[in-house]
Amino acid sequence: MDLTVLPVPDGATVPGFAGLSFEIPVEPVPVPWGVLVRAENASDEAGHLMYVHGGGFEHRNPPLMNRAAYEFSRATGRPVLVAHHRLAPADAYPEPLDDVLAAYRGLVDGGVPPQRILVLAESSGAALTLSMLLRLRDAGEELPAGVLTWSAVTDLAVTGASVDDSPDDPVTRELLTRLIGQYLGGAPGDRAPQSPLYGDLAGLPPLVMVVGGAEALRDDTLRFAEKASAAGTKVEVDVYEGMPHVFQIAILEPGNALGRSLLDRIARWGRAR
Repeated sequence: MDLTVLPVPDGATVPGFAGLSFEIPVEPVPVPWGVLVRAENASDEAGHLMYVHGGGFEHRNPPLMNRAAYEFSRATGRPVLVAHHRLAPADAYPEPLDDVLAAYRGLVDGGVPPQRILVLAESSGAALTLSMLLRLRDAGEELPAGVLTWSAVTDLAVTGASVDDSPDDPVTRELLTRLIGQYLGGAPGDRAPQSPLYGDLAGLPPLVMVVGGAEALRDDTLRFAEKASAAGTKVEVDVYEGMPHVFQIAILEPGNALGRSLLDRIARWGRAR
């Protein structure tokens, strides 16, 4: 595992949602599994990016997701499929995971080779994405070229010590237990594929895992990365010192030094695959 601890850039802030603009200069195109967002510099030849949103398995904010996807598209030069999945508690496991799988397979069936697909996923969406990798591998299907996670949920049994050692993070054990319980719908939290930490992590594509140093979910990233690396998977981990959950919203604030750092990381990741 290649771990890098990053200081917060000078002038960086973590903005609140109030006052952020979600307007983008392109029109998202509806597709069967969500919407396609294509920045002005994006081309099919560069490959595609699939974005799997967070929201605790229960929430979706399309304007926010589309704005983030636009920034991802500009940074990578790739069209971005914003995958929509069914939401808990109305639809529990495995339905949301089935939808993420369908979105990925839809890209492949539509003519995008797996080796030209990258997946970026945040929080609960990272749990779904990592579970998707296990399902694809076990089914003998081709995996995407790479995956980048932000603030990943990987342990649905909620056993990480950082859950109780991050007093300034908005994510708490009580919140995680409620949200994960809704998603599992009675399925065990210590079994794969629904809880990816407990699976066989060999044979996965290269992973970049970004997490805040002050997050309740910090150990979800670090323990998954350690286990995947021990299984032979290439893993890079970026820990941003002192950052809480959802610090990645900084990408939406013009001129934010932290946002620029994160988007530059995405651009470098996209160019390397």
